[in-house]
Amino acid sequence: MNPKQVLIVYYSFSSQTNRLVQQLAAGLEESGVSVWLERLEPAVKIDLPFTSSWSMFKTMVSSYFRSRTPVLAPSYPENVDWDLIILGGPTWSFFPSGPVLYYLDAFAGDVVRGKNIIPLISCRTYWRMHFNCLKEMIGECGGQILDPIVFKHSGKEPWKTIGLCLKLLGRLPRGEESWFRKKHPRYGHAPEQYELAAQKGRELGEKLVSSS
Repeated sequence: MNPKQVLIVYYSFSSQTNRLVQQLAAGLEESGVSVWLERLEPAVKIDLPFTSSWSMFKTMVSSYFRSRTPVLAPSYPENVDWDLIILGGPTWSFFPSGPVLYYLDAFAGDVVRGKNIIPLISCRTYWRMHFNCLKEMIGECGGQILDPIVFKHSGKEPWKTIGLCLKLLGRLPRGEESWFRKKHPRYGHAPEQYELAAQKGRELGEKLVSSS
């Protein structure tokens, strides 16, 4: 019997989504599922950290208005009948990232049509506008969106927002003795969230295999 086939298409800016996806994929593979990982690559490199506060602000504003960031054509095979597609990425100013939006516009139509799509969302706090945007766009492509897998950054506000801005500007304190690190010990996701991503992968894989 051929294994179930899962396609994971994702974009990762600061490596948070990438780490979640890697753990999710490992969990799926542990369950006997075949996984194709497709990381979206912007056609023009996006610098991190930003060169200035103004550059960061402009990016945040354009992201709120759902500006697209062109990406290179994906390399996954076109003749595979995927049993499940996972679309992963960070939330940018309440919405999906520019590379994910561009992918859905330019490349996703034939792939997602008639397929079940699970969003994997990495966000600071808010994710519902991100999910609703994906739901609308995937529906227009003929896909069926399922409940999302959501991972919020660890920590509390306002420190998460301040930490994000400092990270984007390359000014996030590194020393444990820093007063800010005592308020906000970690940027992004906690180790137990990566473990949970692997567990989610195993659970998804087991459901797919049992549905054969």
